[in-house]
Amino acid sequence: RAVAMSVSHSSRLNKLVREQYVRLPQDGLVQVTYVWIDGSGEGVRCKSRTLDKEPKSIEDVPEWNFDGSSTAQAEGSNSDMFLVPVRMFRDPFCLDPNKLVLCEVLKYNRKPAETNLRHTCKKVMDLVKDSHPWFGMEQEYTLLGINGHPYGWPDNGFPGPQGPYYCGVGADKVYGRDIVESHYKACLYAGVKICGTNAEVMPSQWEFQVGPCEGIEMGDHLWMARFILHRVCEDFGVVATLDPKPMTGNWNGAGCHTNYSTEEMRREGGLKHIEAAIEKLSKRHDYHICVYDPRGGRDNSRRLTGHHETSNIFEFSAGVANRGASIRIPRQVGQDGYGYFEDRRPAANCDPYAVTEAIMRTTVLNETGVETKDYADH
Repeated sequence: RAVAMSVSHSSRLNKLVREQYVRLPQDGLVQVTYVWIDGSGEGVRCKSRTLDKEPKSIEDVPEWNFDGSSTAQAEGSNSDMFLVPVRMFRDPFCLDPNKLVLCEVLKYNRKPAETNLRHTCKKVMDLVKDSHPWFGMEQEYTLLGINGHPYGWPDNGFPGPQGPYYCGVGADKVYGRDIVESHYKACLYAGVKICGTNAEVMPSQWEFQVGPCEGIEMGDHLWMARFILHRVCEDFGVVATLDPKPMTGNWNGAGCHTNYSTEEMRREGGLKHIEAAIEKLSKRHDYHICVYDPRGGRDNSRRLTGHHETSNIFEFSAGVANRGASIRIPRQVGQDGYGYFEDRRPAANCDPYAVTEAIMRTTVLNETGVETKDYADH
């Protein structure tokens, strides 16, 4: 009874009835769902339209618009916002030939909306393309019932202490695996570069990994993976939160650890380039903390306490195989002398465009201080 009360009403509809309609032929017409980031910088929105033939590339998908006053992105008196398609995926919900299309949001004057962080990220990635930056981001999230309580937790209490849940197996150790596996398959079908998943340290907390992706591709694929996660959770009637510290007390928070390398780091002897990049990051800690969550570090301050496998938000640290450091060099990389490193500071609700752009500004473009350069004129 408790479990039934924690899921949404719409999830209890008979899904077999829907299948009857999904299988109907479309006579060459294609349903395209446009996906964009709203004014919160964290939420995603979507709406669909019909095209008269299947788009073969992103150029075949027309621009569209939406009411920005209803997404905290515009005033009602001038509310139309442009949706500019940037990356296309297969639709795992409506199936082929239908598409999911990630879009940038532009204002009425064609300037990027305030939460369109892709725009400057793309400029930076174009500047540094010769370094061939690879990223892999580890998205942690927590499943909640519709009542806001962690899914599967006792209604009036807490589960046993952390320990048996990480990569756990068994009904008393993991909650919501059906959701996780459905999301994984949906991402694979869509063409999202999902590369793994696991149960996390706090019960009802999970992680999926996306990558390796090069340049702007990282943010595109992670945002679409997030959209698919929310959409899958909608079918199951639960909520996925990216809050960096969804439960206070002796419970792990949720991050979005970012693995990164350039071509020279991946070559023989690359460790010296890894160490040089870490040295640059060490001198710009405050700047990175400010862009590693949507609220200038306030969200991360609840998570980066120096406990629960985190570094202290006020201190920069680095080490081999150290999960309590800001930057972790994997042990294998230390032994091989080349590879990649992991920035453990980004919060679960970070914007991957902001994170990857910041890393490139600091480690390749050699920016210093808290100000960023505008490369628009170069």
